[in-house]
Amino acid sequence: MKMLSNLRNRLRKNMTNNERGQGATEYILLLTVVVGLVVAFGKPIKDKFMAKVGEATDRMDEATK
Repeated sequence: MKMLSNLRNRLRKNMTNNERGQGATEYILLLTVVVGLVVAFGKPIKDKFMAKVGEATDRMDEATK
């Protein structure tokens, strides 16, 4: 009975101190947040970016004429 109790205590201690998968979990959560932001704000960001590129192109065309 004592052996089973010791085994259970060691297993419980090992399970609570095990942090090997913590780094991967944090990266997955960060990637999920970034993908969510891109999905939520992708269209407005793309529209503003394309407008700025269009302005820059027009200004370069004017400068080279």
